Amino acid sequence: MTEPTLETISNLAKRRGFVFQSSEIYGGLRSAYDYGPLGVELLRNVKDQWWKAMVQSRSDVVGLDSAILQARQVWQASGHEEVFTDPMIECRNCNARLRLDKLDDPNRCPTCGVSGQFTEPQEFNLMFRTHMGPVESDDNMVYLRPETAQGIFINYENVRRTNRLKLPFGIAQVGKSFRNEITPGQFVFRTREFEQMEMEFFCRPEDADEWFAYWLDERMAWYVDLGMSEEKLRLRHHESDELSHYSSGTADVEFMFPWGWDELEGIANRSDFDLKQHSEHSGEDLTYFDQEANERFFPYVIEPAAGATRTTFAFLIDAYSEETVNDDTRTVLKLDPRLSPYKAAVLPLSKKAELIEPTEKLAAELRKRWMVEVDITQSIGRRYRRQDEIGTPYCVTVDFDSLEDGAATVRSRDTMEQDRVSLDQIPSYLAERL
Repeated sequence: MTEPTLETISNLAKRRGFVFQSSEIYGGLRSAYDYGPLGVELLRNVKDQWWKAMVQSRSDVVGLDSAILQARQVWQASGHEEVFTDPMIECRNCNARLRLDKLDDPNRCPTCGVSGQFTEPQEFNLMFRTHMGPVESDDNMVYLRPETAQGIFINYENVRRTNRLKLPFGIAQVGKSFRNEITPGQFVFRTREFEQMEMEFFCRPEDADEWFAYWLDERMAWYVDLGMSEEKLRLRHHESDELSHYSSGTADVEFMFPWGWDELEGIANRSDFDLKQHSEHSGEDLTYFDQEANERFFPYVIEPAAGATRTTFAFLIDAYSEETVNDDTRTVLKLDPRLSPYKAAVLPLSKKAELIEPTEKLAAELRKRWMVEVDITQSIGRRYRRQDEIGTPYCVTVDFDSLEDGAATVRSRDTMEQDRVSLDQIPSYLAERL
C-alpha cells in the first residue's frame, strides 16, 4: 500500500476528532494544538502504556510529578540558560526567521526561494520566560520548563530518602514542557508546547555502560510490542559533535515519518553532570553513600526521554492502512487495542426504541471496563467504516434477532469476521481479545 502523506494524516486527525488547531475560531495559533475526544484517549493510552512499562511493572522505578515553574537557579545550574540555544538566521528578502541547522540548503531561503540573503547566525535561547508576581523584573523572572528531567534531579534526594531507595533505581514522570522553537512544523511533530515521558535511571558509574545498553534494548522493544512496524524503526547513535554538553553517549530511536527518518526518543548517558551541578549551585549534598562499600559518590544517570505527543503521532501514522474490499476502499487504523481510543462500539441495527434499550444496557456494562461508543447514525455499513477509520477493534451489533436469542454480532476490525455471542458473554469475549 502507499504510505500516508502528512496531509492525509492531518486531515484524518481533524475530521475524526483526534487533533484540532488551537484557537481555530480566531484564525489558529501556529504550532499549538488541542486534542479532541479521540486524540485525548489515544494520547492517554500511550502515556498509560509507557507508565505501565516504566513504573508499574518494575520494582526499581518510582514516579514523580514536578512543577512546571521552578526556580531560575535550576536552569542556571543545568546550563539551559547559557547553552539551550539554536542557531537562528533571518532572510533579508522576506524576513523569515529560520533555524540554520535544519536547512537543506544553508544559502537558499525555503520561504521565498532567494539565495544569499541570510543574516549572520545568532544563538536563540529556546526557553519561554515569564514573571512571578505583579511586578516584572529580573528578580522574579522564571522559565516555563523546557524539559521534565530537571524536576527529577532537584527532587532526587527527596525521593531517594523518603522511599529508602538503593542503587540502581529510576524516577519517572510524564508532563508538559515548553520550547520556543524557531521553526515549528510538520503538524504535531514539532510544537512549542508538548508532553514528555522521561525517566532518570541512577546507577554506579562503573555500571553506566551496561545500563545504557539495557535501556536501548528496552525502549526499542516497547514500540514493537505496541505494534509499531520494525522496518519503520531504527536506532541511531550520535556522533561526538552531536552530543549534548552533559552527555557521554546518546542514541535516538528514530521513526520513518512521511518526510523521512526523525527522532522519537533519545536515550542518553548523562554521566554525573546534573547531580554535580545542582549540588554545587544549591549547596546541598546530592552524593550517594554506599554503606556496603563505605564510599560516597555521584551516581551516573541513564535517561530515556520520549515525546508523548510525538509518539502518539507516530503510532497514528504507522497504524494507517487502506484496503480494497469489494471494489471499495476501506481506511483502517490498525492500532494495538491497548492504544485504541474506543475498545468497542455498540451499534443498534435500527433507531427503534426496542433496540436502543438493550444497546444502552450493554454499553453501560462494557463502560465499567473500557471506553465504548454507541453510534446510531447512518447505515450499519457506514458505521462499520467509521469505526475502522478511528481504530475501534470490535463492533457489537444489536439487531432484532437479539430480542429473541439474547445475542449480538461481534465484528473484528482487522479480519472483518463476525461471531454471534450471547449478550451476557460479550464482556468476557472482549476481555480475552483486548
